[in-house]
Amino acid sequence: MTEDTRYQELYRSTIPSVVSIYLAGDGRGPGGAGSGFVFRVERPDGGADDVGDDGFVVTNEHVVRGSDSVDVRFSEGDWRVGDVVGVDAYTDLAVVRVPDVPASARPLPFAASNPLPGTPVAALGNPMGLDGSISVGVVSGSNRSMYTREGFAIPDTVQTDAPINPGNSGGPLVTLAGEVVGVNRARGGDNIGFAVSGEVAARVVPALVETGAYRHSYLKVRTLDVSPTVADANGLPDTGGVLVVDVSLGPASGALLGARGSRTVRGREIPVGGDVIVSVDGRPVDSHEGLMRYLLLETTPGDTVEVELLRRGERLTERVTLGERPNPGRRGGDGGSGRIPVR
Repeated sequence: MTEDTRYQELYRSTIPSVVSIYLAGDGRGPGGAGSGFVFRVERPDGGADDVGDDGFVVTNEHVVRGSDSVDVRFSEGDWRVGDVVGVDAYTDLAVVRVPDVPASARPLPFAASNPLPGTPVAALGNPMGLDGSISVGVVSGSNRSMYTREGFAIPDTVQTDAPINPGNSGGPLVTLAGEVVGVNRARGGDNIGFAVSGEVAARVVPALVETGAYRHSYLKVRTLDVSPTVADANGLPDTGGVLVVDVSLGPASGALLGARGSRTVRGREIPVGGDVIVSVDGRPVDSHEGLMRYLLLETTPGDTVEVELLRRGERLTERVTLGERPNPGRRGGDGGSGRIPVR
């Protein structure tokens, strides 16, 4: 089977599960539009929730933001009105419950792990209002952090060169095996698109179905990757890890130390004197992406984690109890910047 034929078969087998999502206008113009896909909630015993003829659709939070219900159109032309049952702004994921899902709309499975760079993928959805579209490419990278207009970062996003345009948001990024490796989110530039990883979606989405929200662990410290410049400013022998810049606002303030000043190195003002986190629960921390990914995928609020760090040349371990990240609307002005993200 040629690659062209494999994409044709992929399209035939998956497009019935992909939907277009429309929001009503406000009387002054048309509402928004996006994409989504049907999935099934798995129980811990390996079964699936019995929802009768109803089903669940995954999409982006920004697609349904501010709406309790949306219009859902399936690829064969069937329309339904779906209820928004859960949203999570921090991962830009949302779930819509849809009645009487067509039998042809099979739930699409999430991939068990992140795809390797070079993996062929297809983005399915409703770009520019063009229902039932497919664009193809490869995975360009994984475990990226994608910054939002609200000032925080979504960890563990998948980068692809498959074209993702307005309206693709919320649709699936699938492998040739039909597994969802990402929930399409945004275009980052020419030949650069981003999708929330299937691993993140598989963890967050069931909570959105069950409780309507996802509880995020929270260190509430600002950090900076230890680059050669940061290492030089702080007198560190090696790069790697993350420098704690500020802990004044978080539950970790009694255990971790933030920067005590700054130093100019190669024309840059660099924070100095803070702890350097090198591992959490024995997992090496090489960057803020790695730290954010671990907190999201491996911890819950209330967990106590062991943070291994460097403090004034000494290696030690502190136990830190994680808080719960507040809703974005309650963050106020403490969000940090893109250069020094809040964890």
